[in-house]
Amino acid sequence: MQPFVIQPHFRLQEWVAEEQGYFAAEGLTYLFREEVQASDGKIHDQGAKVGAYQALESGRPADVSCACHWTVNVAASSGHGRLYGAAYSVAPAGIFVAADSAVQDPADLAGIPISVGFQSGSHYSSLQALEQYLPRERIELSFNDGMLFRRMELLLERRVPAAALFSGPYYFAEQLGFRKVIDTTFMIAAIVSGDPDPEDLKKYFNALRRAQRDIDLRPERYTHYYKREFPVRYHAAMDTRRWGPGERLVFEPYTREAFDSSREWIAAREIFANGDLGSRQYEQAVVSP
Repeated sequence: MQPFVIQPHFRLQEWVAEEQGYFAAEGLTYLFREEVQASDGKIHDQGAKVGAYQALESGRPADVSCACHWTVNVAASSGHGRLYGAAYSVAPAGIFVAADSAVQDPADLAGIPISVGFQSGSHYSSLQALEQYLPRERIELSFNDGMLFRRMELLLERRVPAAALFSGPYYFAEQLGFRKVIDTTFMIAAIVSGDPDPEDLKKYFNALRRAQRDIDLRPERYTHYYKREFPVRYHAAMDTRRWGPGERLVFEPYTREAFDSSREWIAAREIFANGDLGSRQYEQAVVSP
């Protein structure tokens, strides 16, 4: 039997569950694969219009991965895995500018390029938040600046005027005095690759549930794990004692209503070429234990 492959992904829960021994305690035979951190950060610089959907389309080396629920929804409906329907998570996120930026109000972002990941959580959530303030044609999203850490790097170096950040980069920008113009907190879904044993899925998520309780109770004990995912060159400047717990797992179902309404929202904004959101319906695209 092949071991269950676990890959941390921009959050604390997998790190806590691994080091507290929760995966082993659940009886899971697993491989913990650390591939997120890179000393030079180039793993996060994939170029223009390569985002979360493209990563899922090409396949991630883990039995369970995650991305924003919009992208996981379309990927699962297109046959690139199955959405795990018994839990989701919520990630604090926002659009940040430099402290001395002339942008003071979300409406001030009209016509200003905002660095986001193509067909990634920052793409959808920036639209979702800014449509309260601006007509869609005045929202200018830039897909040329790479994924999460690359966008953060460009913002910190003042090479882009605004960037959408979440998780550790959100807290780091905040620590360094960059201003959040608007909150863009969004939902993340898990996607199951291949055909892992349903019992292994239960063990994996049981371990994460235990890790989430630990984080809820004493978050300050675990924020140091963010350093496991940041490019090494930033470590000396990071004070993770000031950071928050980040993404929070919610053990509630991703419902048919959420599945269908999200697809309607995506289609209305023509985020995917030719409106191709996949043909699998909820029963085929979603797996629940």
